[in-house]
Amino acid sequence: MAKKLLDTELRKIQHVNIVVKNNVQFRDKSNGLNEIELEYKTLPEINKSEISTDIEFLGKVFSAPLFVSGMTGGAKSVEQINKDIAKACEEIGIGMGVGSQRAMLEDPSLASTYFVRDVAPSIFLAGNIGVTQLKKYSRQQIEEMLDLIKADVLAVHINAAQEAVQPEGTPEFEGCLEQIALLADELSKPVYVKEVGAGISKETAQELAKTKIAAIDVGGAGGTSWTAVEYLRGNERDGPFWDWGIPTAQSIKEVREVWEGPLIATGGIRNGLDVAKAIALGADLAGMAFPVLQAQQKGGFKAVKSFLEKTINELRTAMFLIGEKSLSD
Repeated sequence: MAKKLLDTELRKIQHVNIVVKNNVQFRDKSNGLNEIELEYKTLPEINKSEISTDIEFLGKVFSAPLFVSGMTGGAKSVEQINKDIAKACEEIGIGMGVGSQRAMLEDPSLASTYFVRDVAPSIFLAGNIGVTQLKKYSRQQIEEMLDLIKADVLAVHINAAQEAVQPEGTPEFEGCLEQIALLADELSKPVYVKEVGAGISKETAQELAKTKIAAIDVGGAGGTSWTAVEYLRGNERDGPFWDWGIPTAQSIKEVREVWEGPLIATGGIRNGLDVAKAIALGADLAGMAFPVLQAQQKGGFKAVKSFLEKTINELRTAMFLIGEKSLSD
């Protein structure tokens, strides 16, 4: 008898299918990076071959300030996506995250869909849980969830806009800041907070800065719209919150005003020039998701690796054209 899919598992499959088959990008709002101009140094006085993109982030060395943001897991049909991405990250020397691990907490048999250490034994790997789930699961359950996939850190994702329009969403966020603070105090692994495409404001960053979280991922507006995804899941072709959120560039600047710790910029990052602009604005890493998923769907591991290598080369080109040999410069 075929296994009946849990609601969460089915939703994982629907999310991937909708993102792959539909245009769910922001329509009338960019991530703001297109408005940023890096100053061209006409005579760079450096050699491109000598440029270093190495960086250390939360105790791990990356070959470039590039991170593949958590997208999926929790359904057998999407397991290969994580494997292909992880293998490419291992060979290149960058980090990645998995999608929300709620599905494996509900059904432990799905834990294997998040496991990538067989193909990526040494990469920086971020586990993932939704902020509203912190009220439901114990610290021990979350610890075990991370240990099962051998994650280095935990990303707690905030997705208020998505939950608000999701047909079966649970937009119950009262007390979530306290839960984040407690988790950061009690968990054995570092905890960081990420938005999923609507951005983090200066005010929210100020509150997060009072906790012991290890990093912030702004998850700004301008890339994939998760409210759009939920509209389509609910058989709506449009909705007033499709373009909701703080653009990535603005969110980086607002968060950096009040947060001195490690900062990840995600939200519409599409190429190496975007990565360079995000770093110039104050981010330590730039995260990508949708274009990596596109590559994986077209050509598996090889296409993912090729895309990521191309992105890193574009970053090196940007650094060359502004005359800087290192990321610290």
